[in-house]
Amino acid sequence: ESIAYQSRDVLEAMEADSGIELKKMRVDGGAAMNDFLMQFQADILGSEVERPEINETTALGAAYLAGLAVGYWENKEELIEKWKKDKDFKSEMSEAKREKLYRGWKKAVERSKNWSEE
Repeated sequence: ESIAYQSRDVLEAMEADSGIELKKMRVDGGAAMNDFLMQFQADILGSEVERPEINETTALGAAYLAGLAVGYWENKEELIEKWKKDKDFKSEMSEAKREKLYRGWKKAVERSKNWSEE
């Protein structure tokens, strides 16, 4: 659950800095295969979370860039067509519950600061 809370912390900072509101979060990697985590992420964000069919998109992105560089693919539009969705996760949590849980997270983070005197 801390992954979802930390993602919200980061996304709120990004939204504040950019002035752009998140409408949908695309995820990849090992943690993205956990349906519970992805549903909780959608719930805590209050936004849609979208998981691709191919989960390791970081490596795939590097391969796509290399292919573009050497002319294997003509343009980015050709690559966009290759992206396929596996599953959507939509928030099922009430705003009141979402905000209560998030306040608890923020409180826990504050209490853990300076826990150790090292």
